[in-house]
Amino acid sequence: MERVIVSYADGSVNGRAVIRWAAREAALRGLSLRDVHGSPPDVPDTTRLVVAAVPGLDVPAFSAHPLVLVPERCTARRAAHAVPEVVLGLNARRPAPGAVDFAFDAARLRGVRLRVVHAWQFPSRAAEPPFGVPEEDRGAWEDQEVRQLADVLRPWREKYPEVQVLEDVRLFTPAHALVERSTGAGLVVVGRRSESEPGTVARALSRDARCPVAVVPS
Repeated sequence: MERVIVSYADGSVNGRAVIRWAAREAALRGLSLRDVHGSPPDVPDTTRLVVAAVPGLDVPAFSAHPLVLVPERCTARRAAHAVPEVVLGLNARRPAPGAVDFAFDAARLRGVRLRVVHAWQFPSRAAEPPFGVPEEDRGAWEDQEVRQLADVLRPWREKYPEVQVLEDVRLFTPAHALVERSTGAGLVVVGRRSESEPGTVARALSRDARCPVAVVPS
Protein backbone atom coordinates (compact mmCIF):
# COMPACT_ATOMS: atom_id res chain seq x y z
CA MET A 1 0.00 0.00 0.00
CA GLU A 2 1.15 3.52 -0.78
CA ARG A 3 2.57 5.41 2.20
CA VAL A 4 1.47 9.03 2.52
CA ILE A 5 1.96 12.29 4.38
CA VAL A 6 -1.31 14.03 5.23
CA SER A 7 -1.36 17.84 5.45
CA TYR A 8 -4.34 19.49 7.13
CA ALA A 9 -4.62 23.26 6.67
CA ASP A 10 -6.94 26.16 5.97
CA GLY A 11 -6.39 28.96 3.45
CA SER A 12 -4.45 31.23 5.81
CA VAL A 13 -0.77 32.16 5.54
CA ASN A 14 -0.10 29.62 8.28
CA GLY A 15 -2.08 27.03 6.31
CA ARG A 16 -0.01 27.63 3.21
CA ALA A 17 3.13 27.17 5.32
CA VAL A 18 1.78 23.77 6.36
CA ILE A 19 1.32 22.69 2.74
CA ARG A 20 4.79 23.88 1.73
CA TRP A 21 6.45 22.14 4.65
CA ALA A 22 4.51 18.92 4.01
CA ALA A 23 5.38 18.99 0.29
CA ARG A 24 9.07 19.35 1.04
CA GLU A 25 8.95 16.54 3.61
CA ALA A 26 7.10 14.24 1.20
CA ALA A 27 9.76 14.85 -1.45
CA LEU A 28 12.52 14.25 1.10
CA ARG A 29 11.02 10.94 2.23
CA GLY A 30 9.82 9.79 -1.19
CA LEU A 31 6.18 9.66 -0.03
CA SER A 32 2.91 10.81 -1.57
CA LEU A 33 1.20 13.93 -0.19
CA ARG A 34 -2.49 14.17 0.58
CA ASP A 35 -3.84 17.71 1.21
CA VAL A 36 -7.01 17.98 3.29
CA HIS A 37 -9.12 21.08 3.94
CA GLY A 38 -11.98 21.50 6.40
CA SER A 39 -12.67 18.96 9.13
CA PRO A 40 -9.84 16.83 10.52
CA PRO A 41 -9.38 13.96 8.08
CA ASP A 42 -9.81 10.25 8.48
CA VAL A 43 -6.14 9.33 8.52
CA PRO A 44 -5.38 6.18 6.49
CA ASP A 45 -3.40 3.34 8.03
CA THR A 46 -0.57 4.00 5.56
CA THR A 47 0.01 7.52 6.93
CA ARG A 48 3.57 8.09 8.11
CA LEU A 49 3.18 11.72 9.18
CA VAL A 50 0.45 14.33 9.69
CA VAL A 51 1.30 18.03 9.22
CA ALA A 52 -1.09 20.65 10.55
CA ALA A 53 -1.51 24.27 11.58
CA VAL A 54 -1.89 24.81 15.31
CA PRO A 55 -5.10 26.92 15.68
CA GLY A 56 -8.23 24.81 16.07
CA LEU A 57 -6.37 21.53 15.69
CA ASP A 58 -8.19 18.42 16.88
CA VAL A 59 -5.07 16.66 18.16
CA PRO A 60 -6.73 13.44 19.37
CA ALA A 61 -7.80 12.69 15.79
CA PHE A 62 -4.14 12.11 14.91
CA SER A 63 -3.01 10.39 18.11
CA ALA A 64 -1.69 7.23 16.44
CA HIS A 65 0.64 9.10 14.07
CA PRO A 66 3.60 11.48 14.35
CA LEU A 67 2.19 14.99 14.11
CA VAL A 68 4.10 18.06 12.89
CA LEU A 69 2.63 21.34 14.13
CA VAL A 70 3.48 24.52 12.23
CA PRO A 71 3.11 27.39 14.74
CA GLU A 72 1.78 30.80 13.72
CA ARG A 73 5.18 32.30 14.51
CA CYS A 74 6.69 30.04 11.87
CA THR A 75 6.37 31.93 8.57
CA ALA A 76 5.78 30.21 5.25
CA ARG A 77 9.35 30.96 4.18
CA ARG A 78 10.83 29.56 7.40
CA ALA A 79 8.63 26.48 7.30
CA ALA A 80 9.55 25.57 3.73
CA HIS A 81 13.33 25.88 3.94
CA ALA A 82 15.88 23.83 5.83
CA VAL A 83 18.13 25.33 8.51
CA PRO A 84 21.20 23.81 10.11
CA GLU A 85 19.88 21.42 12.77
CA VAL A 86 17.15 19.20 14.14
CA VAL A 87 16.48 19.59 17.88
CA LEU A 88 15.30 16.68 20.02
CA GLY A 89 13.84 17.28 23.47
CA LEU A 90 14.72 14.25 25.58
CA ASN A 91 14.14 13.30 29.20
CA ALA A 92 17.14 11.05 29.81
CA ARG A 93 15.34 9.38 32.71
CA ARG A 94 12.24 8.57 30.66
CA PRO A 95 13.31 8.53 27.01
CA ALA A 96 10.63 8.20 24.34
CA PRO A 97 12.12 5.76 21.79
CA GLY A 98 9.74 6.78 19.00
CA ALA A 99 10.73 10.43 19.26
CA VAL A 100 14.46 9.62 19.46
CA ASP A 101 14.33 7.45 16.34
CA PHE A 102 12.22 10.03 14.48
CA ALA A 103 14.71 12.80 15.30
CA PHE A 104 17.78 10.79 14.28
CA ASP A 105 16.09 9.80 11.02
CA ALA A 106 15.02 13.40 10.33
CA ALA A 107 18.61 14.59 10.82
CA ARG A 108 19.89 11.79 8.58
CA LEU A 109 17.46 12.64 5.78
CA ARG A 110 18.40 16.31 5.91
CA GLY A 111 22.12 15.74 6.33
CA VAL A 112 22.21 18.08 9.34
CA ARG A 113 23.33 18.00 12.95
CA LEU A 114 21.05 16.66 15.67
CA ARG A 115 21.04 18.66 18.89
CA VAL A 116 19.70 16.62 21.81
CA VAL A 117 18.43 18.87 24.61
CA HIS A 118 18.15 17.32 28.06
CA ALA A 119 16.80 19.90 30.49
CA TRP A 120 17.11 19.22 34.18
CA GLN A 121 16.56 20.91 37.52
CA PHE A 122 17.85 20.38 41.04
CA PRO A 123 15.62 18.38 43.38
CA SER A 124 13.52 20.87 45.33
CA ARG A 125 15.21 20.10 48.65
CA ALA A 126 18.69 20.61 47.19
CA ALA A 127 17.86 24.15 46.13
CA GLU A 128 16.16 25.23 49.35
CA PRO A 129 17.43 28.33 51.19
CA PRO A 130 19.36 29.56 53.01
CA PHE A 131 22.40 28.20 51.19
CA GLY A 132 21.07 26.72 47.95
CA VAL A 133 23.33 24.41 45.95
CA PRO A 134 27.14 24.73 46.41
CA GLU A 135 29.09 25.11 43.19
CA GLU A 136 30.91 21.79 43.60
CA ASP A 137 27.59 19.98 44.11
CA ARG A 138 26.16 21.64 41.05
CA GLY A 139 29.07 20.32 38.97
CA ALA A 140 28.54 16.80 40.31
CA TRP A 141 24.83 16.92 39.51
CA GLU A 142 25.52 18.16 36.00
CA ASP A 143 28.16 15.48 35.36
CA GLN A 144 25.61 12.86 36.32
CA GLU A 145 23.06 14.28 33.86
CA VAL A 146 25.67 14.35 31.08
CA ARG A 147 26.60 10.70 31.66
CA GLN A 148 22.98 9.62 31.75
CA LEU A 149 22.21 11.35 28.45
CA ALA A 150 25.26 9.78 26.80
CA ASP A 151 24.19 6.32 27.97
CA VAL A 152 20.66 6.77 26.62
CA LEU A 153 21.86 7.94 23.20
CA ARG A 154 24.48 5.24 22.67
CA PRO A 155 22.20 2.74 20.82
CA TRP A 156 20.98 5.43 18.41
CA ARG A 157 24.48 6.71 17.77
CA GLU A 158 25.37 3.16 16.73
CA LYS A 159 22.24 2.85 14.57
CA TYR A 160 22.82 6.22 12.85
CA PRO A 161 26.63 6.60 12.70
CA GLU A 162 26.36 9.20 9.93
CA VAL A 163 24.42 11.65 12.13
CA GLN A 164 26.46 14.29 13.96
CA VAL A 165 25.08 14.61 17.50
CA LEU A 166 25.47 17.52 19.91
CA GLU A 167 24.47 16.67 23.49
CA ASP A 168 23.03 19.81 25.11
CA VAL A 169 22.46 19.42 28.87
CA ARG A 170 20.76 22.49 30.33
CA LEU A 171 19.79 23.57 33.83
CA PHE A 172 16.41 24.84 32.70
CA THR A 173 12.79 23.77 32.29
CA PRO A 174 12.21 21.62 29.18
CA ALA A 175 9.71 24.00 27.61
CA HIS A 176 11.91 27.09 27.99
CA ALA A 177 15.04 25.26 26.81
CA LEU A 178 13.35 23.95 23.66
CA VAL A 179 11.60 27.21 22.78
CA GLU A 180 14.97 28.94 23.03
CA ARG A 181 16.70 26.34 20.84
CA SER A 182 13.88 26.44 18.26
CA THR A 183 15.17 29.82 17.07
CA GLY A 184 18.09 28.13 15.29
CA ALA A 185 16.33 24.93 14.26
CA GLY A 186 14.46 23.61 11.26
CA LEU A 187 12.51 21.09 13.35
CA VAL A 188 12.00 20.38 17.05
CA VAL A 189 11.01 16.82 18.02
CA VAL A 190 9.34 15.77 21.28
CA GLY A 191 7.58 12.63 22.47
CA ARG A 192 3.99 12.19 23.59
CA ARG A 193 2.97 9.53 26.11
CA SER A 194 -0.73 10.33 26.38
CA GLU A 195 -2.98 8.69 23.79
CA SER A 196 -5.39 11.63 23.82
CA GLU A 197 -3.40 14.84 23.77
CA PRO A 198 0.11 16.32 23.88
CA GLY A 199 1.72 17.24 27.17
CA THR A 200 2.68 20.62 28.59
CA VAL A 201 6.00 20.80 26.71
CA ALA A 202 4.38 20.11 23.33
CA ARG A 203 1.67 22.67 24.05
CA ALA A 204 4.23 25.31 25.00
CA LEU A 205 6.15 24.61 21.81
CA SER A 206 3.02 24.78 19.65
CA ARG A 207 2.41 28.24 21.08
CA ASP A 208 5.93 29.70 21.22
CA ALA A 209 8.32 27.73 18.98
CA ARG A 210 9.94 29.47 16.00
CA CYS A 211 9.97 26.37 13.78
CA PRO A 212 7.80 23.30 13.10
CA VAL A 213 7.38 20.89 16.00
CA ALA A 214 7.06 17.10 15.59
CA VAL A 215 5.07 15.39 18.36
CA VAL A 216 5.76 11.65 18.18
CA PRO A 217 3.66 9.08 20.09
CA SER A 218 5.46 6.49 22.17
